[in-house]
Amino acid sequence: MKRSTDRLLALAMLIVGIACFAKLYPALGKPPAMARLEVFGVAGLLSVLTGLLFLTSLLPGVARHDPAAPLFGRDAEIAPAGHPRLRRAALALPLLALLIIIADQFGPWRTQEPRSEPVKEVAAAPAEPAPQPSEPKPEPEASAKPASPEANIEPAAPAQQEAAKSAVPEPVAAPAQPMPPAAAPAEYAPPQPAQPAKPVQPTEQKAFAPVPPQTVAPPPPAPPPQPTAPEGHRDAVVWLAVSADGHEIMSASTDRMIKLWDIDGKRLIRDLGQQKDMARSALFMPDGKTALTAGDDGEIVLRQLSDGTVLHVFSSGANGGVRQLKISQDGKRAVSGHDTGSVVVWDLEKGTVLHVLPGHDWSVSSVAISPDGTRALTGSIDGELKLWDIVAGKQLRSWHGHDRGAYGAVFLADGHHTVTGSGDYTIKLWDLDTFKEVRRFDGHSGTVYALALSADGKRLGSVSLDGTARIWNMDTGAEIAEFDPGTGPMYSVAFAADGTLLTGGIDRTIRDWPAAGRDGTVLFAGAPE
Repeated sequence: MKRSTDRLLALAMLIVGIACFAKLYPALGKPPAMARLEVFGVAGLLSVLTGLLFLTSLLPGVARHDPAAPLFGRDAEIAPAGHPRLRRAALALPLLALLIIIADQFGPWRTQEPRSEPVKEVAAAPAEPAPQPSEPKPEPEASAKPASPEANIEPAAPAQQEAAKSAVPEPVAAPAQPMPPAAAPAEYAPPQPAQPAKPVQPTEQKAFAPVPPQTVAPPPPAPPPQPTAPEGHRDAVVWLAVSADGHEIMSASTDRMIKLWDIDGKRLIRDLGQQKDMARSALFMPDGKTALTAGDDGEIVLRQLSDGTVLHVFSSGANGGVRQLKISQDGKRAVSGHDTGSVVVWDLEKGTVLHVLPGHDWSVSSVAISPDGTRALTGSIDGELKLWDIVAGKQLRSWHGHDRGAYGAVFLADGHHTVTGSGDYTIKLWDLDTFKEVRRFDGHSGTVYALALSADGKRLGSVSLDGTARIWNMDTGAEIAEFDPGTGPMYSVAFAADGTLLTGGIDRTIRDWPAAGRDGTVLFAGAPE
């Protein structure tokens, strides 16, 4: 019986000791705030030791069983009792530890001890390359394709701009080049003169934190005022083409209009017509009498330059909107790239479709036709490039040329090299015999959206969503000139007959830039807003 009691006592002491250590554990590793933590440690240690001693029968009422001692009867009652004083002292230790725990939980000092608050952490979201503030956003696409893998950066259609006047439009199916604007310096706003403070009654006295002076960031500088003309485009100019004789410019805009301009007289010749949806391309036919235009409505329209009469309409059908369109130099074929990823080869003489190629997994963002009219290069908004035999209607090669969308593809005169711009901010020269990168043109800080070659093939013109236009040396890759009107993204570029660079962009204007650099001039102003 005594043995069972000892074991119960040992178990109770072990529990009390563990409770003391559990109370002590949270304070480990922290600055010692109160001396009672040491008491918990000592009490816990003694309780555990006492429990172990009882468990091992070192402090029992009968130290060890004597075989000669009687187990029953009167003699059993006078059996040796071990060490009763030590036993009583050992029993008092766990009781003392228990009292300390109770006092700690309900003692008067409980309210005086400051409790540590858990530290709250606020995760700051990393700054995103987002879409450039001025980059337009595409209108809803008719294709069943999934969302673009890149941020949309193409000019938005007028309907979408009306729905979100305050938002800056972005071009369709193109890469997002996060070009965060430089942070404006904070300007100090002097505090207002202090008003006499109302006396605070003794019962109302509180600690007030000093209010830091406010800082106000000035708004970004407004773009310089632009000239306007009622006959100008009402929205972004996304395409420019120069006639073979160099006297006329044809432009296409997100306002759906196609316009024909006289360069020498600096006047609008006529409106050639209107696409049913955003206009994307406007090309002079080699005959000098007609033009081929296309847009998001999926229609390729043959128009007469003299009065804008529609001569023929090529319908893309299920292939969706026409994002890019190019004509062979002999005027016999055209290649169109569509928002569904399809590539269509057209017989312009017969007005029929030659080939519908499976094309790309994502929207086509660039098309170029070789000088001999037998091959075409297409690029997609996922950076994939494909080379096609457009006579046989088969793919020759496919490779991942850019980390983001490929734009503004052009063939060099030798037919063995091509240049592509991209959403990764680079311009690359490709050898189409080895399919390797020959040269890279670095300098833009936004999506390179359109490219143009000079008549002699020695200079390359580029425009970007970073708001600049540049001229490059094709032989060395060096930058010759940079132009920045400070009016936002540029979407279209062409070389004039005199070698100057023509650009169009979100500001609705068509500008003329000197080939050697310096400031440009507004050749044709946009319509008033």
